[in-house]
Amino acid sequence: MEAVKWNGDSVTILDQRLLPSKEEYNTYTDYFEVAEAIITMETRGAPAIGITAGMGIALGAKKMKVSNFSAFKDEMNKIFECFSNTRPTAVNLFWTINRMKKILSEMNNIEEAVKRFEDEAVLILKEDIEANKQMGKNGSKFIQDGDIIMTHCNAGALATGGYGTALGVIRAAVEEGKKIEVFACETRPYLQGARLTTWELLKDNIPVTLITDNMSGFFMKNGTIKKIIVGADRIAKNGDTANKIGTYTHSVLAKEHNIPFYVAAPVSTLDPQTESGDKIVIEYRSIDEVAYIKNVQIAPEGVKILNPSFDVTPAENISAIITEKGVIEKPAGKGIMELFN
Repeated sequence: MEAVKWNGDSVTILDQRLLPSKEEYNTYTDYFEVAEAIITMETRGAPAIGITAGMGIALGAKKMKVSNFSAFKDEMNKIFECFSNTRPTAVNLFWTINRMKKILSEMNNIEEAVKRFEDEAVLILKEDIEANKQMGKNGSKFIQDGDIIMTHCNAGALATGGYGTALGVIRAAVEEGKKIEVFACETRPYLQGARLTTWELLKDNIPVTLITDNMSGFFMKNGTIKKIIVGADRIAKNGDTANKIGTYTHSVLAKEHNIPFYVAAPVSTLDPQTESGDKIVIEYRSIDEVAYIKNVQIAPEGVKILNPSFDVTPAENISAIITEKGVIEKPAGKGIMELFN
């Protein structure tokens, strides 16, 4: 399945807001529409956001009507700013933007710059898929035959260029012949687990059971859940990890019950510029995501609502961080910098 696709002069995005009831793809010819698709969660997941932004930037460059490079550069900086303002927590977004900014700094010809942007956008997608598959191989060693693995949110093909991070590790274990089962938390308030993770796993014929977020402790305590694996939107220098809201709660419960807790993410999600998790900017989204489910109001009018989209799991709660470049076991005390040496 392809969450986002580059067509040469347009970008096609799978509208994840409609899943699982409807599989619909929208094609955009304007970079601003691509940015809006990121803001509105038509596409989501840190790696996929970065990939989509790269394609949107390439599209903006290709569609631009200017006569000199100075004007082209000014307009490109506006496009970079537009995408910078879409989602603040996913570091992959800014990793992509910085790659594109570097290209612009090396160019002095519009035609050559447009071609470089397009090539880079396609390369970012290709690199992500390859990284996910290698990550899967690196992480599958932690999965044993017969394991029941819990995951939170969606860190699969829908959240990446393809294959997935957390679900990529699960897919790799299945491809190795291991018989495993997945427990997917529904992931309130946006229900990425209920709507997306279960949809992906059913398509791949991987056994999956859906539970509500507040059931996880019950299944950890009674011994059902053997491992937990999640994705990430940003991993600080010390190993603290931002992921979908509720991840921190699961990590505390896992620590209490001696259950291994793994994070799978590409190197593009590692952020050595951010010292620790308390420096990570947490996005707050619309209260309507909490007050409504599928346009049905579930909370009384006028009640105060808060909707942080992410929380931070401290490194000491993480058994290992799995990347395409290697695995950092017990990251507390050593962080992520060994992967940059």
